[in-house]
Amino acid sequence: MTWSEMQPLLEQACRETLVMVGWSTVIAVVAGLPIGVLLVLTDKGGLLQNTVVNKVVGQIVNVGRSMPFIILMVALMNFTRWITGTTIGSEAAIVPLAIGGIPFFARLVETAVREVDNGLVEAVQAMGGNTWTIVRKVLVPEALPSLIASTTTTVIALIGYSAMAGTVGGGGLGDLAVRYGYQRFETGLMWITVAILAVVISLIQFAGDYAARTLHRRGGRSGPAPRLRLLKAKEPAAADIQKVA
Repeated sequence: MTWSEMQPLLEQACRETLVMVGWSTVIAVVAGLPIGVLLVLTDKGGLLQNTVVNKVVGQIVNVGRSMPFIILMVALMNFTRWITGTTIGSEAAIVPLAIGGIPFFARLVETAVREVDNGLVEAVQAMGGNTWTIVRKVLVPEALPSLIASTTTTVIALIGYSAMAGTVGGGGLGDLAVRYGYQRFETGLMWITVAILAVVISLIQFAGDYAARTLHRRGGRSGPAPRLRLLKAKEPAAADIQKVA
């Protein structure tokens, strides 16, 4: 197979992979972030301590993480067909990719949020901040560098999942490698596909690491000044805290 024959196939496969990974990442982040924060808040000693909720949500997340993606795709075929009307193609692959990515990202969020200094939380509580204020002004901003790194890890994992989705007709680079590289013995095309995936993953990792380091230097968890200045606290309360300190 010549390069002129490979090029349109590679371009289409790259577009399909971009669509699959892009949409599934957005869904995983939007749904996984509150779940990860909820696991921290409802844990023992948390702001919303609730053992039942924590155990139930935690167990659901564990089941989602432990299931191999290829099995998850098969198990969700009926649900995928109900959502998209088909079980084949890049649009159909978004459903299992997103569902597989949500528990993965949620656990990473939980780990990132747990690393936030508890002293900041206690200071906000002393200033009259409620749970929503603590989450919005302290937990998420202070954990942002780690959350960026977690998102990067999730994107890379979803690229790997999307390649597996190609083995069952999900489209993208994985599908191209299987149909042409394996079934038609086009070894050159298969190695080009592998090289593209390696380059894309390296670029995403570099961009994620750079963003996380930049945010960390500009006032992340180890920054010079905590973000408590964003809180609208009453002057007497703030003065009392300074006196105690």
